[in-house]
Amino acid sequence: MSLSFSTASSARFGPRTGTAKMLRAGTSICINTPGLMVGTSRGVIQHLGRDQHARAPLRWITVPFESFLENSPPTPTLQLGFNPLHTFLGFNPNQHLLALTLRDPSDANETPSNGNDYISASTSRGIKKITPTQWRIYVHASAPDVVVSLPDIPWTPPPFSQKRITKSIERTATWLANLLAPAPQPLNILVHMAGGISDPARRAFTDSLTETLHGREAEAVHPHKCIDDGVTGYVFDMVPLRMAMDASPDEARDDQEETVTLVKASLMSAQPTKLRVVNSAASPHEILCLIRDVGIDMFDAKWAQDAAQFGVALDFVFPVPNAVTKGKQRDLGHNLYRTQYAHDFSPFSDSVPNCPCGACAPVAPQTVISHSAVDAHAPPAAIAPPCTRAYLHHLLQTHEMSAHSMLVMHNLAVVDAFFASVRGVLERGEDFSAHVNRFAAEYDETLAVMDEGRIMWKEVDIARGKGRLARERAAAEVED
Repeated sequence: MSLSFSTASSARFGPRTGTAKMLRAGTSICINTPGLMVGTSRGVIQHLGRDQHARAPLRWITVPFESFLENSPPTPTLQLGFNPLHTFLGFNPNQHLLALTLRDPSDANETPSNGNDYISASTSRGIKKITPTQWRIYVHASAPDVVVSLPDIPWTPPPFSQKRITKSIERTATWLANLLAPAPQPLNILVHMAGGISDPARRAFTDSLTETLHGREAEAVHPHKCIDDGVTGYVFDMVPLRMAMDASPDEARDDQEETVTLVKASLMSAQPTKLRVVNSAASPHEILCLIRDVGIDMFDAKWAQDAAQFGVALDFVFPVPNAVTKGKQRDLGHNLYRTQYAHDFSPFSDSVPNCPCGACAPVAPQTVISHSAVDAHAPPAAIAPPCTRAYLHHLLQTHEMSAHSMLVMHNLAVVDAFFASVRGVLERGEDFSAHVNRFAAEYDETLAVMDEGRIMWKEVDIARGKGRLARERAAAEVED
């Protein structure tokens, strides 16, 4: 199996379209870029069942491996046969590309410092120390489509000394070289671009990847002349960057501008035709900025999945129509916990009137479960009525898990449509910067609607979940 990426643009920076093609025996998976990745927890897309996968835009799926490390050896490595990771997790190898990473790129929890020959991973049974050799064994046993090499990201409180940043650069390059060692089955490897929030350090790391090797170092990565030759693409994790920037004493900085500067520093001497991946972008505004100013190809949908968790149905479109809203900016979605939606029987989205998700365009069962003689004469419908905001409001208030399933399907469909529209604008040669500026003027980048949803979700969780059980236990103790 092999992953290739092709783009029509030869420019180092700037918006571009392309195609990532995964070739597997008997089939191929094509992902148009800029495009969407979907994250998992223990290999499961949160709130989605297997029967819902067909209605969701799932092509590139990221699997953090640390959640399987409580067992030794990890359970996925015991699966036999072809495509073992797909088989173990229940994904279709003809439809889904699986990317394996050790840590969850969106997890900001503190872990002990890494060492020269191990990285600290968080599991349900505490911290596990994983060596580069172990990671190589796990990767080859699981046979993912794509693997992210071990990065030495400091997950202790920033800021970090120059010595610590230098260690991070050296370890990340060394661990990448270990993964590139000759093997019967070559790997499609993405490398995390190290260097923290230091421009010189990020440039130095990229230079270490592109430097021609000699002697034993060259033999270790044969047939590659430099480490970068064995790399399929570059990864940027936004969570550690934000944490380091927040700890910076410079209060006058522009976080978005600084992020672009740091990412560009890493790509200054890297090959411009390789895949560029960003994890944990904060909003569609940041996504558009990274597409426009850098030329990022793939983004995960963590923020959209979080929105579904907190009862927010996304509702935005790109490009924004010329008749933009005057005055107050629009929210990117609807907080369906709000009581104003209790009797709102409109679809989830105003901006995407023909949303194809399983909630907005549900497919009715082809067979009818008969409860009486009357039901036997009812023909099955091809399309069921769309779910409404009022219905989701009811499900959320009653703590029904199906509400989040519907919201995940809807939000992923809206984001997928967003990326399709971005590609359309670029392919038609329209003024992309003007569209980005109009989008920024129209929609609220602070995602205040998600903050509100998070608070209201906690209130319902306390009232209907653990809080109710606690009250019942207290009442039982009083009766005793």
